[in-house]
Amino acid sequence: MSRLGNLGARLYRGEVGYDFIRNRKIWYGVSILITITAIIGVAVGGLRMGIEFKGGAVFTTDTKAQISTSQATDVATEASGHMAIVQELGNGGLRIQITEVDTAKANEIKETLSDELGIPANDINADLVGPSWGEQIANKAWTGLGVFMILVVIYLAIAFEWRMAVAALIALIHDITITVGVYALVGFEVTPGTVIGLLTILGYSLYDTVVVFDSLKEGQKDITKQTRYTYSEIANRSINSTLVRSINTTVVALLPVAGLLFIGGGVLGAGMLNDISLSLFVGLAAGAYSSIFIATPLVADLKERDPQMKALKKRVLAKRAAAAARGESPDDGSEDPRDDAETAGTSIGRPRSHGRTPGKR
Repeated sequence: MSRLGNLGARLYRGEVGYDFIRNRKIWYGVSILITITAIIGVAVGGLRMGIEFKGGAVFTTDTKAQISTSQATDVATEASGHMAIVQELGNGGLRIQITEVDTAKANEIKETLSDELGIPANDINADLVGPSWGEQIANKAWTGLGVFMILVVIYLAIAFEWRMAVAALIALIHDITITVGVYALVGFEVTPGTVIGLLTILGYSLYDTVVVFDSLKEGQKDITKQTRYTYSEIANRSINSTLVRSINTTVVALLPVAGLLFIGGGVLGAGMLNDISLSLFVGLAAGAYSSIFIATPLVADLKERDPQMKALKKRVLAKRAAAAARGESPDDGSEDPRDDAETAGTSIGRPRSHGRTPGKR
């Protein structure tokens, strides 16, 4: 068995583990800091909306220009009065994208580009894009996001409980905010590809959270019938038992996305790949983080306010204090939370070994 597999088995059995719940305030602080940074980035720098949302013109050439890409950017920016984005195509031609350009201005820019690029005007294709299409895409995206959030809350409230639904919703908003903030900070263009990426990460973000919630739901069965573990300790064990699985699935998902982002987008200069892959990369990483450090600790915080859980915690602490007074080693949550002497000598989920008297069968 590999070291990672062995670690996963030990985490699942509760032999080792990190106390996520006890240190939750640290991670809450980290998330709040990141979220505030993302909000400031959006508020100060704003989102760089693509031509599909703002309208404009796209000029493409089938032949190689006589000047470099950077020079073509300067020429197009000066001719239009707006920031131009120039990309070199596979056939050596150029794709020049300029926002907020009308038909009359597009013809003037086309003539200027023809002179400066050394390409006949007839060999330059100009396509005008209206902002209405982008607005429709944005409105549909917001509608889809709202419907998704509502369905997620309803499903989690029915399959698990309302506290988990609230925690999952907060984690999703956390992931979307961070992803949008990264776009604002790095200055990537927001295109329909970005919208597709944002909607895609919602499912990935929710996946790890539901896996932990399912483990927590199984672990909290008959929790009030035992006096060995608090709800927070069971929640912490649920995170640790699924930690390696969450890491593995996240890494496997991030590797191809990283290839799209750094090789397809960075090296090959594929713009649409950049738009989709950046949102996927940031969203997947943020989703894995929130499922471990945000969602489940929030559930534990909300659940510990329940009167039954408060009473359970008092019983558990009282039992440990009594054991410590007798000089016995109190339970610290390192064993299976469902193993308890009060449950008729059996444990839910794995058998308890019983001793035998030597020489007897």
